[in-house]
Amino acid sequence: MKRTALFPGTFDPFTVGHQSLVDRGLKLVDEIIIAIGINEGKQSYFPLEERLAAVQRLYADDPRIRAEVYDTLTIDFAEKSGARFILRGIRTVNDFEYEKSMADVNRALSGIETFILFTEPRLTHVSSTIVRDLLRYGKDVSAFVPAQILNK
Repeated sequence: MKRTALFPGTFDPFTVGHQSLVDRGLKLVDEIIIAIGINEGKQSYFPLEERLAAVQRLYADDPRIRAEVYDTLTIDFAEKSGARFILRGIRTVNDFEYEKSMADVNRALSGIETFILFTEPRLTHVSSTIVRDLLRYGKDVSAFVPAQILNK
């Protein structure tokens, strides 16, 4: 049976930190679904279609990775997609409490296991929020975002 992990997030935008987690996650599973969630409570910088297309461009040559959009509970989308795991990343200790609570709830509701990878130390300062702020002020974000993400 194929070991598939769901990597959920809004990915607004998809950063080199996200890319690192996917690359490292592929050492643990056979396939990763980058699940771009629709969050009505968030005002996104990049349109949903643009985020999806950007991630698809980035991984166009890797059949082990696909990107999809979802607007349900993550565990429901994981079940529908055949994912047995959820992949998450932790940049700082502040992320831990939230991720542990979510992993516990997801396991209690669906039995799905979450595995968490620590961000590489060289990338702990990279976040989508910071990248969006830099973009708003016209700064170069090429060190924080894979080239295929911003190149249309």
